[in-house]
Amino acid sequence: MIALGLAWELWLAPLRQGGSWWALKVLPLAIPLAGLLKWRLYTFRWLSLLVWPYVAEGVVRGSNDAGLSALLAWGQTSLALLLFAACAAHVRLRLRAAHVQSP
Repeated sequence: MIALGLAWELWLAPLRQGGSWWALKVLPLAIPLAGLLKWRLYTFRWLSLLVWPYVAEGVVRGSNDAGLSALLAWGQTSLALLLFAACAAHVRLRLRAAHVQSP
């Protein structure tokens, strides 16, 4: 999602010619990278909440924009929903495994 967001707002279909400040929208996605690499359960939990503004933006821009921008918006929506599902599944499996191991 980080690469898609940067490419979208800087080169592929920016809101303004030459890129836009909207590329900064990917910064919140960089924050959880360290926690994800360390498999911290808390990071997976709050990342599943962080993706919803990206889903909303993708749906709004996918419905209102045209051409490449709309395709990129629907791509962002798909990736955000996939990330949510992956985080939710990971948390559920980790909690189930912890429950089975407890006495």
